[in-house]
Amino acid sequence: MLLRPYTPDDWHRLCEIHDRARIGELRAAGLEAAYLTLEQTAENEGLFDGAVTVAVLDGEVQGFAAVRDGELTWLYVIPHMQGRGIGRALLRHAIDACDGDIAAEVLLGNDAALQLYRSEGFAIERKVDGRLAGNERFAASGHYLRRGASGVARPPSDG
Repeated sequence: MLLRPYTPDDWHRLCEIHDRARIGELRAAGLEAAYLTLEQTAENEGLFDGAVTVAVLDGEVQGFAAVRDGELTWLYVIPHMQGRGIGRALLRHAIDACDGDIAAEVLLGNDAALQLYRSEGFAIERKVDGRLAGNERFAASGHYLRRGASGVARPPSDG
């Protein structure tokens, strides 16, 4: 597997990956009606405000991740390739990019993502209730996760 920086030539594949994976993520959270495409949300949600990395396997981009200011803001793998280590490789790359001190959010119901993050040293810091990023018409709940630079969860912050 090759991890490399995003290039504009990757755009259409990122849309395909996001759009296929996002619907499943939202379905698991009971928010399928909130679905929007990557084309509809990338700018508003700041996909390119940080570093975007793609994972290439079998000659094709199979997943992507984005990191900004110590937070993993995006992580998607095309559904038929999930469970093959692509998400884990992207997550570890993000952890390294943040010197091990990194945060992420996971929608309630996205048990596969939660399990992945926890297996890499993240811990739930708090439950978050609010509006769904990218489609704020919908209420959503999730977990705010953090991993400290030592490879273990940091104690909860006061803020």
